[in-house]
Amino acid sequence: MKVLSHPTIKAYIRMCQDGWEQGWHERNGGNLTYRLKADEVDAIREEFTFERPWTELGVSAPNLSGEHFIATGSGKFFRNVALCPEESICICEMNERGDGYRVVWGLTAGGRPTSEFPSHIMNHSVRVKATNGECRVIYHAHPANIIAMTYILPLTAKAFSRALWQSATECPVVFPDGVGVVGWMVPGGADIALATSELMKEFDAAVWAHHGLFASGPDFDITFGLMHTIEKAAEIYMKVVSSGKPVMQTITDADLRAIARDFKVTLREEFLDEK
Repeated sequence: MKVLSHPTIKAYIRMCQDGWEQGWHERNGGNLTYRLKADEVDAIREEFTFERPWTELGVSAPNLSGEHFIATGSGKFFRNVALCPEESICICEMNERGDGYRVVWGLTAGGRPTSEFPSHIMNHSVRVKATNGECRVIYHAHPANIIAMTYILPLTAKAFSRALWQSATECPVVFPDGVGVVGWMVPGGADIALATSELMKEFDAAVWAHHGLFASGPDFDITFGLMHTIEKAAEIYMKVVSSGKPVMQTITDADLRAIARDFKVTLREEFLDEK
């Protein structure tokens, strides 16, 4: 099967377009990776080429040895993925040590995978362990409202999780573990990759202060839905704060516990105050 005809590749391209249409990917902002299943690799392997060199990652993920990932390209624009996918995205094969990769398809006009590929690989590594292999998608975007929140809230998981849970009723159901928060760091290197991956051992999503949001999940719909839910809650929060009006009522901790009980999810008790 041709790469661009495969349903998984089509779904990947659709998610890129959905993110662009949300306004989360100015210029070349954001990146998306997907860990291919063995049968998906087998179905499209005939179009792979192996002349491009192996490249060191700067991080090590031995549990991803030999895995294949779809990734957006460094400097590529999400708005162009649907228009010219073979120039905008690539498929990368990990080496046997899990500390390097080579491009086996895509980026036909040259280039390399996203500069944040090390962060993605480290996040995939820990999410594979945390989910018993279920996690396949890591998505990084620049939603404006969650970024705005990083200027006015303490950069703690508790502060952000509570603010988001109390902003929209579905939030404690969609991400009952809350969200992690990484203080500002220079993107694209090993340090921020390791810092983010530490949080992703516990959380499905992590906020990058003054930068954006990382989300993970087993498929494109769930991962995009997580990003969308968090950003919509952040928009509600910022609109309330920006109104200048005092908050007269909110979703209380008792309400949050009731939601958790009825929807059979477990909230992080350390993020709740009222007993």
